[in-house]
Amino acid sequence: MNLLNVSLCGVDFKNPVITASGTYGFGKDYTDFFPLERLGGISCKGMTLLPRLGNPPPRIAETASGILNSVGLQNPGVAHFIREDLPWLLAQNTVAIANAAGSTLEDYVQNVEQLAQSGVHMIELNISCPNVREGGVAFGTSCANVEKTVMAVKKVCGAKPLIVKLSPNVTSIVEIARAAESAGADALSLINTITGMKIDVETHRPILRNNTGGLSGAAVLPVAVRMVWEVRRAVSLPIIGMGGVTKWQDAAELILAGADAIQIGTACFTNPMAPLEIIDGLEAWAERECCGNISELSGQVRAW
Repeated sequence: MNLLNVSLCGVDFKNPVITASGTYGFGKDYTDFFPLERLGGISCKGMTLLPRLGNPPPRIAETASGILNSVGLQNPGVAHFIREDLPWLLAQNTVAIANAAGSTLEDYVQNVEQLAQSGVHMIELNISCPNVREGGVAFGTSCANVEKTVMAVKKVCGAKPLIVKLSPNVTSIVEIARAAESAGADALSLINTITGMKIDVETHRPILRNNTGGLSGAAVLPVAVRMVWEVRRAVSLPIIGMGGVTKWQDAAELILAGADAIQIGTACFTNPMAPLEIIDGLEAWAERECCGNISELSGQVRAW
């Protein structure tokens, strides 16, 4: 029996390790390291309805145990992805997850409508984007906006499972998760990056041209573990945990906290082999735990 195979929303994964959106492109840049079929899945670069150039540089800044990024969703647009990138990705024998972003509700709906008619296996909704019609407030920071967005998008998803990616930059991620669940989300992924800032003390200017950016990397793992644990106790949806995973023990923490699968992002920049090392580590861990499948360990933290 395969210890690592998992099923999320009716989609079968050969293992629970997925590469995170924004860190793996569409997978082509990593094929020199190992066959992508070794991965459970790939969550593609966040895509908007139309092509975007992203934010002006500098847009990456190194921090202690992580990075700040304000890339700004640079991408070729959903039509280009479906026409040029998706056929190649679907031939790699791994689950293809499209990440959808937008600046207005209409953008989201039209974007997802196109993805729903494509060959992607699942759609991940990035609700950390700023809503230009509400003064730049992110779609995912209020229950009302989450419900409105998820309900509208779910109507055009067809048979494609909808994963809603949650932002940690909220007062209560549990309430946001419940709002997504009540609006029809099929699964949740969390956490997205934490808003941060870094300043050059000589020039007195922020390092990033956008002033602030999203913090990712090992430093955010404890926050991710806590939020996955809280959300797991509040909803019944499948959870994909992410945030700071650099080794198999990190992935195991998220699984014990309640994740059904995990995503790896920033770690791939410094160690392209990290996904395979984590897959191997999780398999050995599951064997030591004497379980029939790694899913038996999900949510098994023994909290005090």
